Amino acid sequence: MSMDFNFFMNDVVKQARQEIVAAGYQELKTPEEVEQALEQKGTTLVMINSVCGCAGGIARPAAEHALHYDKRPDRLVTVFAGQDKEATEKARSYFTGYPPSSPSFALLKDGQIISMVERHQIEGHDPAAVVARLQKEFEEHCEEV
Repeated sequence: MSMDFNFFMNDVVKQARQEIVAAGYQELKTPEEVEQALEQKGTTLVMINSVCGCAGGIARPAAEHALHYDKRPDRLVTVFAGQDKEATEKARSYFTGYPPSSPSFALLKDGQIISMVERHQIEGHDPAAVVARLQKEFEEHCEEV
């Protein structure tokens, strides 16, 4: 049974990774990749991916659909909580004032956190509400594409 569960979880993780990469996000798997991406000038949206069924099933579609907007971050990146632990820990070190939360979204400008959509703002909401919240942040902080 344990072996079957591991195969199942590997499939779930693989699918969750594929969904967010297909939406246009770059996976960051090491602390060095995180630092290189988040220290750049401009705006960066970090999606903290997670296998959490309920909230993850809302966050991943929201991550994709929020991008259908006139203003968007300069960079889209993702780390995977519980899978790429060191990369996730490094990303969270930029989210000053916010407790660890996954799935979640962090918007940074010039390497500094400017807003966060935490798990409690995702779980129990529909993807459209999360999309609206992200697009509000894009409107305020990002440039037209």
